[in-house]
Amino acid sequence: MSNSVALSVQGVSKTFGGVVALEGVSLDLKQGEILALVGPNGAGKSVLVNVITGFYEASAGHIFLGDNDISLQPAHVRARMGLARTFQNIRLFLRMTVLENVMVAMKQHTSNPLRAVFCVNEKANLEKAMSLLHKAGLASKANDAAGSLAYGEARRLEIARALAGDPHILLLDEPAAGMNDRETEDLAVHIHALRDIVQATIVIEHDMGFLRGLCDRMVVLDYGRIIANGTVAEVLKDPRVVEAYLGIEA
Repeated sequence: MSNSVALSVQGVSKTFGGVVALEGVSLDLKQGEILALVGPNGAGKSVLVNVITGFYEASAGHIFLGDNDISLQPAHVRARMGLARTFQNIRLFLRMTVLENVMVAMKQHTSNPLRAVFCVNEKANLEKAMSLLHKAGLASKANDAAGSLAYGEARRLEIARALAGDPHILLLDEPAAGMNDRETEDLAVHIHALRDIVQATIVIEHDMGFLRGLCDRMVVLDYGRIIANGTVAEVLKDPRVVEAYLGIEA
C-alpha cells in the first residue's frame, strides 16, 4: 500500500430538508488500500457512498478522484472516470446469462448496452469478460441464467460486472449481507485478489469478523460524522465505537 491518495473526501455534508445525513466528513483512500466503512444503521454510510458516486449531490464539500475534482460531475461521468459500486440489494439482469451481465457493463457498451448481447463473439471483450468470471469463480456458469445463481454467486457476479468498466475505485455496499460462513470466506479471498485490478476499495459491512481479515483500515460513522479512523484492531477497541454500536457508555 502506497501513501498516494486515490480518492479524497473533503468536508462533505449532505442534508435532506432539515435532516443532516452527513456533516463535515473528510477521509482519504490510499492507493492499494481496502478500507472498511462501518457504523450503526442510519449512520450515513450508504449516503456517503451515494454522494461519492454522484447518486446524491453533496450539500457542501469536495470529492477528488486522484487530482480531479469530481464534486459537480454526474454519476455516469464519475463511473467513466473510474468509480464503480455495488448495491445492498443485488441488481442483476436475471434473464440474461452470467456472461451477458458482465458484457453489458463494459465501458465501450455503456452508451448502447444491447450491443453487447449481439456481439458476444468479439474476441477481446469475450476474453476480458471470461477473465473476470474466472476471478469470480463463475466461468463454468457463463452461459447459465443469472437468475439461477446461488446467493453468494450472485454477489460475486455483481462485483465482476462492476469491474467490467475498468474502475480505479470500487465501492462495495454490504457485499457479505445474507451470506453463510463459507460464502463469506470465499468473498473475502475474492476481494483481496482485486488489489491487482483496482487501485483501492471501500467496503461497507456489519460483519466485523469478515472485515478483520480483509481490511487495512477502518472508518466509523455515527450520526453522519466520523468518530474513529485507524487500523481495524485500534478502532474496535475505541470506547466511542463500542458506545455507538452497543448504546452504552464504554
